[in-house]
Amino acid sequence: MFTIYYAVLFILSFFLTAIYVFQWHKHFDVNLTAIFILIPVANLSFCFMYGATDAEAAVSGLKTIYLGGCFLPWLTTMCAAGLCGINVSRPVRVGSFILTAAMYFGVLSIGHNTLFYRTYEWVKIDGSWTLIKQYGPLHGVFYVLLGLYMVADLAIIVYTYFRKKQASRRLLVLLLIPALTTIIGYYLNHLLNRAGFETVPLTYLLAQMVYLFIARRITLHDVSDMVIESMVQSGDTGFVSIDFRNHYLGSNSTARSILPQLSEVAVDASILHYEGLRDNIVSWIDRFRENNDESRTLYPCGDRIYSITVGYMYDGRKRRGYQIFLQDDTVDQKYIRLLDKYNSELQQDVAAKTESIVRMHDNLIMGMATMVESRDNSTGGHIRRTSEGVRILIDEMRKDKKLKLSDEFCKDIIKAAPMHDLGKIAVDDAILRKPGRYTPEEFDKMKAHAPEGARIVHEILKNTDDLTFHLIAENVAHYHHERVDGSGYPDGLKGDEIPLEARIMAIADVYDALVSKRVYKEKFSFEDADKIMMDGMGKQFDKKLEKYYVAARPRLEAFYSSEAGESS
Repeated sequence: MFTIYYAVLFILSFFLTAIYVFQWHKHFDVNLTAIFILIPVANLSFCFMYGATDAEAAVSGLKTIYLGGCFLPWLTTMCAAGLCGINVSRPVRVGSFILTAAMYFGVLSIGHNTLFYRTYEWVKIDGSWTLIKQYGPLHGVFYVLLGLYMVADLAIIVYTYFRKKQASRRLLVLLLIPALTTIIGYYLNHLLNRAGFETVPLTYLLAQMVYLFIARRITLHDVSDMVIESMVQSGDTGFVSIDFRNHYLGSNSTARSILPQLSEVAVDASILHYEGLRDNIVSWIDRFRENNDESRTLYPCGDRIYSITVGYMYDGRKRRGYQIFLQDDTVDQKYIRLLDKYNSELQQDVAAKTESIVRMHDNLIMGMATMVESRDNSTGGHIRRTSEGVRILIDEMRKDKKLKLSDEFCKDIIKAAPMHDLGKIAVDDAILRKPGRYTPEEFDKMKAHAPEGARIVHEILKNTDDLTFHLIAENVAHYHHERVDGSGYPDGLKGDEIPLEARIMAIADVYDALVSKRVYKEKFSFEDADKIMMDGMGKQFDKKLEKYYVAARPRLEAFYSSEAGESS
């Protein structure tokens, strides 16, 4: 009746070994692989033993069972030492193996001498055939050896738990389970003492299940080992591995020298619980998660600068966590800083020289505009006043965020305002300096100053790199006498056909002409000038600019009042 019990245990153990083979990794401990081979063999031997029809077949099965009974304790001890990072010296490893092998040779002597079994008898009890054995002296040694391996297992696990921070606590707990279940299994086997029923193969199966979890878990840690072996052999690169639940999986000594806090972190502990890791590892991983891509940053530590690279940790194609590399980048960063300092000083030098050239260029333009103005005895101070008028209008327009005027546009139109009448340099003195009103013929000649001004501005600025300023200055000179109703000159443009900069210039230009004294008229009062300006909105001036003119009027009047005070 127990044949089915042993058959099921064998099939399950074989299935677990198949799973292990499927997830096998070349960095798996060889002792762990041997355990997964021996357990199905031992469980199959139980099937042969309790399915035997004679004593000889039963003894053959028993001898194969002891193959696992002798070597599995040795393998589990070596496996525990390897997983706990404890180096077992070669004499100890070889000596213990020879002792275990010698014990198994004693098992093979069953039936030939009385060292292991004094006698055995094939009897039928409760309908089941079984071997009744009388143990020899070597069997007692077998129990002693078994106990020593179990004690060694427990000692290794306990020592590692309390003395080695870099060992996984989860692995240690898992390693403890097979050791305890094996002890319990042997004791239960003797306590139950039921013919045909063994608890040992069941404990083997339970141990195998635990070792399967161990194999899956150490894959994470072995990934770290592989990366360290292949990429950090030079010793100057630190490596830290973290799983997706922020559990610390391990690091190399270089990383722990850079981040001493890691030496206090137990493997499998959450890095979120360590204050000293929040400003470095935690923040690096958070930044990587936000960017969802490989993340690089710099980390100064003492007199060194480290380049930090965060990426995914892969097991084959599967992402298992995060890997953090810390590469000493001090030399390169010092070189980069030296270059940055040189470039900064160079940029400052170039900027200073450029500013000097621009200032000289602006002064040249202003000098030309002043020279033109000096020929016209009716517009003294016109350039300066209209430039300020444009500035005041632009200030009001910038307050309207819907217009979305760029800083570059505002700066360029203020800078271009003094150039609006440069074309008057080509107007005959007799016309330009005439004390009275122009005849129609004279006015036609005066109108030519607009396109001529655009031509002069174009020639002055044709080699400039600032194409935006070039266009604005040319438009201001060319179109500042256009009217939105199409009755202006030189091209009779209407509405939005007139560039915005020319429409703004027109308001400042006409306002100055109204409130300033000319040889052919007295200046208008602010009230009369404002009436004329408001009447011109939608005809001469852009209606859309009316609200900005109205908002600027107090400042315009204050400016011209101060001008009148200074001139009196």
